[in-house]
Amino acid sequence: MRPELLNPLFAEVEALKGVGAALAKPLAKLGIARVVDLLFHLPTGMVERRRIERLDMADAGRGVIVTLTAQSYKGSSSPRGPFRVQATDAEGNYVSLVFFGGNSGWARKQFPLNEPRIVAGRLDLYGQELQIVHPESVPLEEAGEIVEREPVYPLSAGITSKRLAQLTSQALERVPSLPEWIEPSLIAQKGWPTFSEALERAHGDPADTLSRERLAYDEVFANQLALMLVRGATRRRKGRALAGDGRLRGKLDLPYAPTGAQARAIAEIEGDIAQETPMLRLLQGDVGAGKTLVATMALLTAVEAGAQGALLAPTEILARQHFATLQRQLSPLGLTVAILTGREKGRARESTLMGLADGSIDILIGTHAIFQEAVGYKALGLVVVDEQHRFGVAQRLMLAAKGERPPHMLVMTATPIPRTLLLASHGEMDVSRLDEMPPGRQPIDTKVIAVERMDEVVAGLGRHVAAGGQAYWVCPLVEETEAGDDAAAESRAAALRLAFGEDKVGLVHGRMKGPDKDAVMAAFQRNAIAVLVATTVIEVGVDVPNATLIVIEGAERFGLAQLHQLRGRVGRGSAKSTCLLLRGGMLSETTRTRLALMRDTNDGFLIAEKDLELRGGGEILGTRQSGEQGARLADATQTALLIPTAHADARLLTDRDGGLEAPRGQAARTLLYLFERDAAVGLLRAG
Repeated sequence: MRPELLNPLFAEVEALKGVGAALAKPLAKLGIARVVDLLFHLPTGMVERRRIERLDMADAGRGVIVTLTAQSYKGSSSPRGPFRVQATDAEGNYVSLVFFGGNSGWARKQFPLNEPRIVAGRLDLYGQELQIVHPESVPLEEAGEIVEREPVYPLSAGITSKRLAQLTSQALERVPSLPEWIEPSLIAQKGWPTFSEALERAHGDPADTLSRERLAYDEVFANQLALMLVRGATRRRKGRALAGDGRLRGKLDLPYAPTGAQARAIAEIEGDIAQETPMLRLLQGDVGAGKTLVATMALLTAVEAGAQGALLAPTEILARQHFATLQRQLSPLGLTVAILTGREKGRARESTLMGLADGSIDILIGTHAIFQEAVGYKALGLVVVDEQHRFGVAQRLMLAAKGERPPHMLVMTATPIPRTLLLASHGEMDVSRLDEMPPGRQPIDTKVIAVERMDEVVAGLGRHVAAGGQAYWVCPLVEETEAGDDAAAESRAAALRLAFGEDKVGLVHGRMKGPDKDAVMAAFQRNAIAVLVATTVIEVGVDVPNATLIVIEGAERFGLAQLHQLRGRVGRGSAKSTCLLLRGGMLSETTRTRLALMRDTNDGFLIAEKDLELRGGGEILGTRQSGEQGARLADATQTALLIPTAHADARLLTDRDGGLEAPRGQAARTLLYLFERDAAVGLLRAG
């Protein structure tokens, strides 16, 4: 049970003054539903402004605070064009206040003609004219509301940095004095402040590196401790030894002989599950390396030994594809394979639940629905988890509680994790690595193309389709935004339908209903649709061997792992495949280097290591690597640097301090609740 002193932090954000339903919506888009979410939503920078009396071109490029009076309005011929408020300072010097996205009504309200206002924003030169884009403004009597220095937070539409800072100030007042969970000598060595002091300083000044490092360490330490406890508890419980006799595996009709890496991984898993100690193994394999075959052999071994197997997929699309594949392969062997997702209702669901309980279902495929409380198994022996980054410590424990004895667990990832970070999420796991490609898989030819050459790309796609080929076209957004973003799936699908015909182009994205997505995917798989326009809903698992071309629009917006995963949708047959990365014009040097890396190599493990070097901060490869919630306070560089220390400190706590009885053990319990590693709290042993 969560310690009472943490309850104020886990109150809903509406408990704060001034937060109602209207403000809760944009906060929810930022992942802020509770007070603690607000505290962990740290600023990314600081706005510095200078108070000036008069406009001066010498201040161009700086943040300023100045009194301005609106003189006139100037609209645009296009509804999406800029709206300008022409304003003057006290000496009559002109500046344009510019608003995009159809905000003319709001701009007129903020800047009534001939009424002085305090205005803040970045002063820029546009040709020979001074302008401020989307400025802040308040009436003269509220001049104190605009400060010269304030933190900048990641935002969503409907909320400002100023409002977030005000809410955070309230949230910080709720932070109690917490017991110290870090080894005292380590705090002295690092010079770190207390947890509550670090939070306050990090929100007040994003450049306070000591405070940010302390908070990052707390998160990494919580994760390491939780993983260590899971591992220890798993090893202490006796599982079921599963020694298969090979009768089912011998009958399996394989498309090719397993690679050396696959054979090695299969042998490691077979050896693990033949023991009573429950297996906890991570199977790392690059896109197309054949993880599904390894998982299938493991599931068959479990069934041969009289147990049931379950395969957990991250999305319904992938779950249904796994189901179709395994049903086709395993039905001839006399096995019963079933599926369970949120879509299964009524009699179909009841029938599946009964089959699991009486043992007539051998293998279950599904989404997170497969470990809900109502789902009971007669003899669950092995759980395979596909795409580990969607599956955290708490879920592992929930699955482990599904049988009288904990099942063996195989966790797969197609996102190669840098060796320096394997310990972060998988310190409690043994690791198998598939570093060979099955025969017939060809390297994918990758090209980086400027968006200005869009017409050439569409023409090339037309030739590809005319020759009987199929292609994916991936967009980063579902629909156009107010800012006029044209890299949206719906508008791209409409444009391609005009070019190739309505019946040639399909569209699939995450906001569609399941059956509608299934229908489009099925049409693409049977070649009734030539071009599939999609968002990253197709990132994992979609397998159409005839699709040999993929166009990724706005490639600079995707993480390297996403690009690598998306590229892996092609090259699944024997024909040569191509990936076109359509990039925008304004690229940083790092982005150029990353796109060049995609162009020059197909090796996901190399991409993972290079991406860590290039990006440093942020989510590794665009994929969170630290449990179910992901890292909120520790970036990739901090995680890599802090893991060895945190791992050693967690080991010291569990081995020397003995869990809950010692004061530091009690504090560690609070830490686990604070970072929502609650599932591991019960594993802290007293004495």
